[in-house]
Amino acid sequence: MLFDIDLKPQDTLAAVDDRGNSVTYRQLSDFCKTISAIMPERELIFSLCENSVGSLMGYISFYNNKDVMLLLGASIDKELLFRLISLYKPSYLWFPEKLSEEFQVRIIHKQYGYLLCKTNYVACQMHPSLALLLTTSGSTGSPKLVRHKYGNIEVNAKTVAEVFEWTTDEKAICELPIQYSMGLNVVNSHLYSGGTVLLVSNSITSPAFWRFIKENKGTSFTGVPISYEILMKLRFTQMDLPYLKTLAEGGGKLIDSVFSAIAKYAEMHDKRFFATFGTTETSARMAYLPPEMATSKCGSIGHAIPGGEMFLVDENGNSIENNNFTGELCYRGPNVTMGYAECLEDLLLGDEFCGEYRTGDIAYRDADGCYFIVGRMKRFLKLYGLRISLDECERLITEKYHIECACTGDDKRMEIYVVNNDFITEIIPYLSLKTKLIPSIFNINVIEKIPRNDSGKIDYTTLK
Repeated sequence: MLFDIDLKPQDTLAAVDDRGNSVTYRQLSDFCKTISAIMPERELIFSLCENSVGSLMGYISFYNNKDVMLLLGASIDKELLFRLISLYKPSYLWFPEKLSEEFQVRIIHKQYGYLLCKTNYVACQMHPSLALLLTTSGSTGSPKLVRHKYGNIEVNAKTVAEVFEWTTDEKAICELPIQYSMGLNVVNSHLYSGGTVLLVSNSITSPAFWRFIKENKGTSFTGVPISYEILMKLRFTQMDLPYLKTLAEGGGKLIDSVFSAIAKYAEMHDKRFFATFGTTETSARMAYLPPEMATSKCGSIGHAIPGGEMFLVDENGNSIENNNFTGELCYRGPNVTMGYAECLEDLLLGDEFCGEYRTGDIAYRDADGCYFIVGRMKRFLKLYGLRISLDECERLITEKYHIECACTGDDKRMEIYVVNNDFITEIIPYLSLKTKLIPSIFNINVIEKIPRNDSGKIDYTTLK
């Protein structure tokens, strides 16, 4: 079975959610057998995910049965969902019972608060290596999907479990959505290790979140940058969390002040802080910074995970061998996925990435072989002949004023979005000074909330 779940201590809890549900490895193994008895192989299934036992059970069981799932958030906009259904024509759906009135479909099986339903579509033809579909990072219903092949999530789960030294005693706090590649990797790496996954649906700002992880003695937490920014506002470093031993971050660049604060907190309280980096196209994680280097390499993503290789290329695709020169960050390894799909016919495509992925991130490598991300290739404006990084401008504002912000624009003007007006008279002169651009090139907008997608990343499409 997937991750050898049938060989794990069968009475150990595989997962517990904050809705009062739990499942042992024996129950998970038995459910895999149930699904294999009622489901044909190689069906396309849309799974509407929650951070719940039912959602996890479906994911493991269908994958184990060699069906191909597209993992989507259960709260996805219904218009976008039905557009995807019309485009990809899944033969089955797996979704929470509470959504039953949304679909006119035949119920095949009901268990763990989820329904397995048959649609009117017949099984489509798919490439035999195709194993899983995830939305591209940042999408909220885009037809563009990432095509995973068999072996991608398995090798990444194994590698991450070994790097983090997970054991059967681990109780991983999974606050990230499991349809998001980083959240899915938390599930995969801990099930591979025989530990327990604590599936959390409550926000980290909710007292119920903290009550749940304390009652279940959570040992590790993985968050994205916005998660840690919120934790700092909650004075997380002053909390009494004796069982929490590992802190991991991925899904974007932490601002230096937060990175440094978390690294120092971990060092002073006998905990480990792992800064990691990855993409959906590399099955979640492709780099990590060893905890012992966290305080001395602030902001670094470290080096490639075992079995992988990172390198830089210039604008012409030539390898950059010298240190401290920026270029596009690239990666090769067994966790690189097959490529993309934008329509049903694309599910027949073979491996287009061939084990190598160009991330689109601009980075440099220092003398110790550690990599630092400095921006995105497409997140630049050309203003008055100067190439200006939108990511760098966001970092400057956030570091200086400790507020949420987002920057967009075109080659005529930069648009700055902030969530309050405390510093609107200061931000433009400050950016003008830092970028050497005239103040009139900037426009500031005060909005109620910076829009973010399920993975916590800024939704720039909504801003535009």
